[in-house]
Amino acid sequence: MSSDAGLDDPVPRAGARASHPEVPPEAAGLEVCHYFEFSGVVTGGIRASVDHQRRMMELAGVEYTGEPRLDVDVLHLNLMGPRSIVWAERARRRGTPVVIHTHATAEDFRESFRFSNALARPLRPYLEVAYGLGDVLVCPSEYNRRLIETYADAETVVVTNGVDAAKLEGFASLREEYLRRWGLSPPVVFQVGHVIKRKGLATFVETARRMPGVDFAWVGPLDFPLKGRPTRALIEASPDNCTFTGYVDDVRAAYAVGDVFFCPTREENEGIALLEAMTAGKPVLVRDIEAFSWLEDGVDCLKATRRFDAAIDRLCDPDLRERLGANAARRAESFALDRVAGRLASVYAAVA
Repeated sequence: MSSDAGLDDPVPRAGARASHPEVPPEAAGLEVCHYFEFSGVVTGGIRASVDHQRRMMELAGVEYTGEPRLDVDVLHLNLMGPRSIVWAERARRRGTPVVIHTHATAEDFRESFRFSNALARPLRPYLEVAYGLGDVLVCPSEYNRRLIETYADAETVVVTNGVDAAKLEGFASLREEYLRRWGLSPPVVFQVGHVIKRKGLATFVETARRMPGVDFAWVGPLDFPLKGRPTRALIEASPDNCTFTGYVDDVRAAYAVGDVFFCPTREENEGIALLEAMTAGKPVLVRDIEAFSWLEDGVDCLKATRRFDAAIDRLCDPDLRERLGANAARRAESFALDRVAGRLASVYAAVA
């Protein structure tokens, strides 16, 4: 069963400027247990989403604690590990509403780390049970909601992960420093995040191989001990014009050096790095998959399913880059945390 819980269109329409969301009066004074299991080891998009949720709560005036407790108005769980399942079951017995964020799916887990394909098979029934414990399931996108509705018969709402524009402030000032550090020459085709097969690693490498005159850079953790042999082989055999920087302390460096954000992922729940690239005014090239159906080809992005090099050739035109990048930045304004904070507060108010 789906519901918008009184929210506006969860995916802003192209060209639309979202009004600042009003925080429902019922949210004032609510206290939320915002529990993030595995917080000490999980990084990447899920970690960023949790940070964004907490910033949304601060903006909406909702109090929260990261410690698992039940003497609160709402229990909000972010990853359904065994401890989270125990807390959800306790909360249901106590009558405390349970909100669950649906970051994890078996589809998204495949082709990520070593043994992930084998683990994805039992992960699906596990998550069906886990998500069934929620009173409301919070999905980061309409695509994720359609997928999650095949997992559990629970109420679903869409609340974007959002984008923290403040985190990117001043990125342009780092351009020359990091172009020199990584030995890159503009225009640079780039990707941001964990280097995993599911995000289109093979396509990224092979596209770079077909375009030896263009520099490609993937900015993000390599985590070789967690990678399977095929993934390591792709990285190690990549051409000279394909750079893997590894982890960087300041993610602004990626948006400083990058000129075309290339996202050939085969599966994505939403894509925080994509929203960040758009916010930075970068033109984006995405694989034409259902998860990106909210983007309009030729308006705020380019889409392709094969021959990504042809699209990148087009994006070597600075005028096209400027037009698509400006449109992308305008579209991304609707995902700013201060514009979507009221949606998360509305979820809490509806169940409390």
